[in-house]
Amino acid sequence: MILEVDGLNKSFGDKAVLKDVSFQLKAREILAIIGPSGAGKTTILRCINALEKSDSGTIKIDGAYLCKDHNNRTIYASNEEMKFIRKRIGLVFQNYNLFPHMSVMENIVEAPINVIGISKEEAEHRALELLNSMGLSDKRDSYPFELSGGQQQRVAIARACALNPKIMCLDEPTSALDPELREGIASIIEDLAGDDMGVLIITHDMAFAERVADRIIFMEEGRIIKEGSNDEFFGNLRDSRIKRFIS
Repeated sequence: MILEVDGLNKSFGDKAVLKDVSFQLKAREILAIIGPSGAGKTTILRCINALEKSDSGTIKIDGAYLCKDHNNRTIYASNEEMKFIRKRIGLVFQNYNLFPHMSVMENIVEAPINVIGISKEEAEHRALELLNSMGLSDKRDSYPFELSGGQQQRVAIARACALNPKIMCLDEPTSALDPELREGIASIIEDLAGDDMGVLIITHDMAFAERVADRIIFMEEGRIIKEGSNDEFFGNLRDSRIKRFIS
């Protein structure tokens, strides 16, 4: 398993947003976490990427502990261990978060040069390969404001791929895309999983989850309500809470 989450709990003030959440992700697997707003989906993503600290529970990434419980308190990885872990996770935000003052090429090579320490030439070579695979080789010198939403999405994915992560996390990847562009993103996600990544998708888009995911987790009010393979999940929807969300 490249991602193991066990007994994860998180509160903001007196509001519990994650309640004993546990799941796993393996290489070449696409896992979609779905559910209504406020279910805790994005908080899971933020905890996995160390943008939020959990109250308790264990997160293990590619064999390394991001956090674990010890003597009734949560112990986080050291700064050195955190560097190792961060290189193994790619994150694409819902709003893409591209640097507006940087070109497409500069956005992609920034982290490989400054985080991994590879040469500018090597970083640009990898960036060109990624842009070509995303159908954006002619956009290397463009700036984010010159790109469509779908193009910005693909640049954000290319930027996340530039560090060769083991896990790719995508937050609402289809929220601003039309159906044709959604299909393009679905194909890209399938290609990522084919390259031995594990892909974790947070989405409200049930049709997209059914189209692309191997496995589905449905959450409500901070808890996992149902989990199963794509066929198991969509082939036998008896839970009234899930039916209500779909309808």
